[in-house]
Amino acid sequence: MASAFAEHIAHVDMDAFFVEVERLRRPELRGRPVVVGGGDRRGVVASASYEARAFGVHSAQPTAQARRACPNLIVVPPDHHHYGEVSEHVFEVFRSFSPLVEGLSLDEAFIDISGLRLLYEDAPSVGFAIRTEIRDRLSLPASVGIASNKLIAKLASETAKPDGLRHVPVESQLEFLHALPVRSLWGVGEASQAALDNLGVNTIGDLAAVPEEMLAKRIGAAAGHQLALLAAGIDDRAVVGDAEAKSISVEQTYQIDLHGRSEAETELFSHCDRLAGRLRRAGLASRTVSIKVRYTDFTTITRSLTLAGPSDVARDLWRAASTLAERVEWTSPVRLLGVAASSLEPAGAPLQLAVDRPAKWDDLAGAVEQVRSRFGEGKVGPARLRADPSGRRPD
Repeated sequence: MASAFAEHIAHVDMDAFFVEVERLRRPELRGRPVVVGGGDRRGVVASASYEARAFGVHSAQPTAQARRACPNLIVVPPDHHHYGEVSEHVFEVFRSFSPLVEGLSLDEAFIDISGLRLLYEDAPSVGFAIRTEIRDRLSLPASVGIASNKLIAKLASETAKPDGLRHVPVESQLEFLHALPVRSLWGVGEASQAALDNLGVNTIGDLAAVPEEMLAKRIGAAAGHQLALLAAGIDDRAVVGDAEAKSISVEQTYQIDLHGRSEAETELFSHCDRLAGRLRRAGLASRTVSIKVRYTDFTTITRSLTLAGPSDVARDLWRAASTLAERVEWTSPVRLLGVAASSLEPAGAPLQLAVDRPAKWDDLAGAVEQVRSRFGEGKVGPARLRADPSGRRPD
């Protein structure tokens, strides 16, 4: 029987990313055919909503052609700076599940989820949790493919669109793969497609039946060998994490400014609770805690404190943040507040326990994280946050 985590690679692809980000700013665009792209005579489509795609509109298409295909099309000029900012938050979500995140673009990444086998029942549960976290925190749709290798995971996410989840078990991955059109494979362009057409190859299953020697004659030895491997579902590339994370942070900009240290400390307490969860899911512990305070005049200050030993426990992070709060002036309104963990190292290293820090806090933190991963973030939490009436709790 296959392991519940035999399919250990997730491919996450945000759906119509630029369009959906614009819809957050302009809700009136929901349900309407929209593209983000250049609106002039030489402009092209950068992103198309699924309503627009129903008319044959697609990315990289000339905008003029898209308008002819869809007369009611709404064209929104791109704001790449804003998309980059939102992308950073998307990748924060990815890295809150695993430190092994390989970004492919602003809105797409592979994630190695093998380290989550103790927190989730099976791989599909992780995919569901990733989609839920993105939706809850960012109000954006995402499609996730779960498989044993990169090739199958990416193809699975494509078949899951829009806003879906596709898990391909190891034992049925060839059945899934061979039913897809051959153009789905990496490396099949117009020239190789024409050569394969001459061989009567329409699906990946057709390709798998062609001897590699014949492929080599038609499209070259290197390309033929590569396609033969892919048609057999063979892809041994590991997820290569982006540059090692130097810090993990939680911050929020408030629509209603914070006033006074009491309100700020309640928010810091909430941030520390969320930050500890991210550290645990990433398998990391922090030696340095920082807080970030931005006032309404945009003046920003930071304060940092080094812990006695690395920790991923909310109580330890909160005690450090509370100490740092004593070094901050709280008489001016605050529009942004954040907590960051840095000097990261793998969790599980021996801790230097103080007299006032019994090991039971680590056990409690682990139990809380297990409950949250199984039943949801809101099912258990500190009493202080449960009782808080401010309504500012993020997500």
